[in-house]
Amino acid sequence: MAERLDFSRSNRAAFLDQATSIQFDLLIIGGGITGAGIALDAASRGLSVCLVEKDDFASGTSSKSTKLIHGGLRYLKQFEFTLVKEVGRERAILHQLAPHLVVPEKMVLPLIKGGSLGKTMTSIGLYIYDFLADVEGEDKRRMLDKDEIMEIEPLLPESKLLGGSIYAEYRTDDARLTIEVIKTAFRFGALPINYLECKEITEENGQVVGIKCCDQLNGNVLDIKAKNVVNAAGPWVDQIRSMAEPISGKRLYLTKGVHIVVPKIKLPIRHAVYFDVPHDRRMIFAIPRLDVTYIGTTDTYYEGDNDLVDVRQEDVDYLLSAVNQTFQVEPLRTSDIISSWAGIRPLIYEDGKSASEISRKDEIFEARDGLLSIAGGKLTGYRKMAERIVDIVVRRLFPETFEDHPVRTEEIPLTGDHFSDFADCQEFIRKMIHLCEQGGLEPLSARYLVHNYGKGALSIYQDMAKYSELEPEVALLYSELDYCVLNESVVRPIDYLERRSGRLFFRPDTIALVHNHIFQYFADRFEMTQTQLEEEKTRCENTISSVISFS
Repeated sequence: MAERLDFSRSNRAAFLDQATSIQFDLLIIGGGITGAGIALDAASRGLSVCLVEKDDFASGTSSKSTKLIHGGLRYLKQFEFTLVKEVGRERAILHQLAPHLVVPEKMVLPLIKGGSLGKTMTSIGLYIYDFLADVEGEDKRRMLDKDEIMEIEPLLPESKLLGGSIYAEYRTDDARLTIEVIKTAFRFGALPINYLECKEITEENGQVVGIKCCDQLNGNVLDIKAKNVVNAAGPWVDQIRSMAEPISGKRLYLTKGVHIVVPKIKLPIRHAVYFDVPHDRRMIFAIPRLDVTYIGTTDTYYEGDNDLVDVRQEDVDYLLSAVNQTFQVEPLRTSDIISSWAGIRPLIYEDGKSASEISRKDEIFEARDGLLSIAGGKLTGYRKMAERIVDIVVRRLFPETFEDHPVRTEEIPLTGDHFSDFADCQEFIRKMIHLCEQGGLEPLSARYLVHNYGKGALSIYQDMAKYSELEPEVALLYSELDYCVLNESVVRPIDYLERRSGRLFFRPDTIALVHNHIFQYFADRFEMTQTQLEEEKTRCENTISSVISFS
């Protein structure tokens, strides 16, 4: 592969030249967590890898989940014991590989009169869950009586509460996890390029040999050649499959999941809570994060435009109603919502099953021309999904020496300068809190930086010195933007605001501090025309408006 340049838009022209100058062992379509995982797995086994994403990395489903690395508790209801066992093991591995990003989160599971959960079955279910997911130590479930649950979470409805339990989940930032996997793949020699859309599968003698794609920044059409092509396009998988051959047999079933965000003061829960929706016996989460609480998710069939998934008022009403019937707080209103997101789950269609009942297992499809497609699956299981499909590719490339190319991702940390364990991460957070307080920042900023950027938080903090004439919080934003543009292939301002920093969802009040600067920054750094600058402003303003506007 070519020399290692910074993973920056500044080097995009060089990356495009590389992409069109060689034949890759593997070309991946889709820059969500599945495609990212495949890129890292393949590159770490020594394959030459290119990945193309039509928008920004993690711009689809992989930035719109509940942002939990599930142990798979909900799958027990569907008796998917193998899936529970696999995702439980994967959760432990991911926590070790990225302890700053995959963080323990105690989850309260209240038992409510008339709810879908009974005490005996919940206790048995959680015991099986602990066993299958190999849960150890303090993470093991505890069954609690009514008084104990009320002491832990006093906002629960005392008059309807029967008791409950507390068990372990792990929270993450799905978009940050995706970009860290992509950056790690890049470190191993992969070539990930965002804003490059697959338009056509190219074939020779009836076999796939690459793709034609369009650069979304200038409209240029490029040919990329590869010995193997994998379609990991999430909700767009069937669209790509149909480029190779008419779709027959199994196909995607898309469901929409909506989350809303309110200030923590409006729903000041102490712990994450997984609770029954009173009127339909589904279950949703309320999860505190920084100084907000987010609530979700809905699960409804979706048949609209995959590129224009919106939050509708009926989605908002459903979630607000669930919260208002469950927690002893001043009733939440639409006007309390400060952000939201809607994403699509690319499930595999099963006759006679509702959206919530359909399995989350992944499946691999192989077209006559050799195109491989993978769909379904969960955020937690991305590494095993990647392993399964890269095994197929390696067997094609090296049928006689497959064993010489084993999977390695279980042992590859997802940052360059990684933490040895979670205790190491916590100690680093304490040091960053001390530094931030010295620099006029709140402890919240230290936690935010470390959970987003790991040990990169220190360089972001140190580089604030370049902006010493500004208020500390503004200087932090500017320094953070520098870091993301230089190291994380930020192409457009919204990439930073929504997916690299997560500020659009979890710290929307801070966007105003950098709003004007960010456009001038891009105009200067990338020599944008006034027309291009206005387009970026419009794109940002529309996105910011969409998270608090409901149709």
